[in-house]
Amino acid sequence: MAAQFEALGDFLDDWLELPTLCSDGETRTFRIPSPSAEDGLRVDRITTAAARLALGGSAMDETVLNDQEEKDLFRLVLGDLYDEILSQVPWTRFRHVAMTTMVWITSDRDRAATYWSTGGRPSQAAPNRAARRSRNSGSSGSATATTTRSRGSTSSTKAASRRSAKPKAAGSK
Repeated sequence: MAAQFEALGDFLDDWLELPTLCSDGETRTFRIPSPSAEDGLRVDRITTAAARLALGGSAMDETVLNDQEEKDLFRLVLGDLYDEILSQVPWTRFRHVAMTTMVWITSDRDRAATYWSTGGRPSQAAPNRAARRSRNSGSSGSATATTTRSRGSTSSTKAASRRSAKPKAAGSK
């Protein structure tokens, strides 16, 4: 029997909500809609090309964005909210909102959430449970390794230890 699929809109959110502290001290939640398919493809093309250049380690000898694309990249990802967000938040927060949105567009909500919560440094994300346990166990991890007894020697050491276990003669201390 063929698989039955739910309607895409029933389980896939078409927006990203980002609570942001604004310049006036108030926290506002910006609900950023998904870009059009055409704009999403442009964002994906731009970020993919930039990633390839960065991973290649070579000098950027090709233009990834023309001046207009570079100027409008954040406008592209933020859509109609661009001007509103720009007017209400300082640059660092504006950039973080835009970059988080870009991660959402090019990847998924979970990666965007990681990017958001780590301040743009996903490598600083909390380690998984197993990593935390091994780090927190500290001495117990090394104690486990040292509690295993080594194999007994088959040299004359064993015989010598028996001799030292003999009762001492009278008058010896």
